[in-house]
Amino acid sequence: MLEFMDYVQSAFYAGSRWNTDNSYASLTAATTKLLDFRTPHGVRLHVSSLSSANFATSYTLGNKGVVDGSFSFLFSNLGVKVASRSNEVYLGHLVRGYRHLQELRKPEELSAWETVVDGKVVQKRDALLYGRMYLPGSTLEALYLRRLSPSRLLSIRAVSSAQLPHGGTLLAQLQNDQGKYTTEYLCSTDSALLGFRGLYNFGYDPRDENSQLDSSAPAHPWDHKSGRLSVGAEAYFSPMNKSGGLSTGLRFTTLPVHPGIPYTMTLTLNPLMGNLSSSYAVKAGTDLSLCTRFDFNVYSYESDVTIGLELWRRDSSTAWARKMLRSAWSNAPRSAGDSAFVSSDFVTKQKDATGVVKARISAVGKASLLWEGKVKELLVSVGAGFDMKSTTRALGSVGVEVSYSS
Repeated sequence: MLEFMDYVQSAFYAGSRWNTDNSYASLTAATTKLLDFRTPHGVRLHVSSLSSANFATSYTLGNKGVVDGSFSFLFSNLGVKVASRSNEVYLGHLVRGYRHLQELRKPEELSAWETVVDGKVVQKRDALLYGRMYLPGSTLEALYLRRLSPSRLLSIRAVSSAQLPHGGTLLAQLQNDQGKYTTEYLCSTDSALLGFRGLYNFGYDPRDENSQLDSSAPAHPWDHKSGRLSVGAEAYFSPMNKSGGLSTGLRFTTLPVHPGIPYTMTLTLNPLMGNLSSSYAVKAGTDLSLCTRFDFNVYSYESDVTIGLELWRRDSSTAWARKMLRSAWSNAPRSAGDSAFVSSDFVTKQKDATGVVKARISAVGKASLLWEGKVKELLVSVGAGFDMKSTTRALGSVGVEVSYSS
């Protein structure tokens, strides 16, 4: 489950019309949310508040061997209009599972960012400032986001800690989203690391007014015109350590215009380390998602298979109404020329979701089970990890997290 501050940051991205899915870093997001979910450790309490549309605070207290905690704040000049009370927040906005990507859109015109103030033309540039202090270690982290233009986003992340070399590190990232393709440039003070990421989407080009999405029914089961094929790569190099990294990947996913079962397939390769990973995620029903992933190393011949599922529970008092809805209504395509942008993080979920169960198991015997849902006015997460091949300690970590926000 997302922490409250991450939830507000996602609302900032959606409010400023920034598509977080159109990035190489999000290439395997569907698999990650279904298979690599985090289970709680120990007992942890979160208390948060969105006191105004521009300011939020959050406090955390935990007990994982020792008592620890943190306090954080967030400010944005863009008014964030989302539900903040824990009993009013859509559970689907906090618990990220299968990501049904939306259609690409072209960047806004620069004139749409211009406003007149005191007779002068001023460009609006949404910004966000976030800070968090961890106790008792006194580690400080900060985040600064700024929309430089309709197609560019600047993010600066910093961490200050006595345990880090030189007392801390800073990472700057410049993202450029043209709809059809995206590029990212990264620079870190840690070993003077430089990086580049790129993603290209085949097919529909939102910048071309003559390009239209084909919403007709597929001619055969393998007719993928209602989907999107994306190919990307990333490269890193550190002149101080004289070392680098490289990875590439591709993804095919169905879009909302697809009349059948939504699914996502990904393939990633790290040629320097020899890691190969392929995954397949499918939304088998309204409340059920399944995912499998195969990992293989061509140098050591080590391999692993992971299987996971996500099952939602909804209020039975409204289940009869959902069953009467025609399937065509839920799969009705939106016009490709529609300028309204809907983030896949904030696609409206049914309000009757009361809980979700996530589970995963791998061929090496590692398994995890997680339940997240609403209990009265609280958001609760209960999870545990298991080692099926251990003869001494099959039950690993167990934890409970309780969150309240206003």
